[in-house]
Amino acid sequence: MKRRDFITSSAALATLGAVTSQLMAADGPQTGPREFFELRRYHLRMGPKAKLVDDYFRNALAPALNRAGIDRVGVFNQIVGPDTPLLHLLLPCASLDTLLAAKEKILADDDYLKAASDFLEASVTDPPFVRIESSFLRAFVAMPKLETPLAGKSRIFELRTYESPTEKAARRKIEMFNTAEIGIFHRAGLAPIFFGETIFGEKLPNLTYMVAFADMNARTASWAAFGAEPEWKRLSGLPEYANVVSNITNVFLQPTSYSQI
Repeated sequence: MKRRDFITSSAALATLGAVTSQLMAADGPQTGPREFFELRRYHLRMGPKAKLVDDYFRNALAPALNRAGIDRVGVFNQIVGPDTPLLHLLLPCASLDTLLAAKEKILADDDYLKAASDFLEASVTDPPFVRIESSFLRAFVAMPKLETPLAGKSRIFELRTYESPTEKAARRKIEMFNTAEIGIFHRAGLAPIFFGETIFGEKLPNLTYMVAFADMNARTASWAAFGAEPEWKRLSGLPEYANVVSNITNVFLQPTSYSQI
């Protein structure tokens, strides 16, 4: 992850800036602008590199992103799910341009380069991670910005991805959330952090959302309340919302002590 790698990545993303601008222009006046999210996954190795990775995110990357204009940096360890150990990075931003500008600012940030030197200059035969995957999402109309309803409390996060068989089916599932399902989440005691349509990423078309719980017992109670909601039973029985999801993946995350989400 040297300077040339950052530059190559930024150049590729820059070609997508116009797409983000068009998506922002489509926001209705009643909702205001919707946020975008980069969801990055670092595939890690067990062993002595764990401290190097933690030090990098704690002392180098998160502070540098804040200085570059990303004011909330979520850093989560995956505690249940495939490919563990896995670290998730969540970056809310106003646009793709905001994200690209932050990447460029980091390249010129001497404090970041100094604090990150051991991570960035790790040996090719002993790298600090296996691979990075990234997806770029747009917030839903019914929840245009990231929220932190359980901020400051002990909590776990559930990250769920719904794949759809076709783009049309994906649009119907997003409509289902926007028209009623997000409201049911709130009434059932689920604490949503964000809902996002994946614009660029893997296993398209899909949507991803994150909810928070105080603990696993609270999760069980909240999902039971959701399933018992009369409005959910009515909504899920409507023929227009049948067969809109072909696969569901969910993982459980624990925020690091320095996570800002």
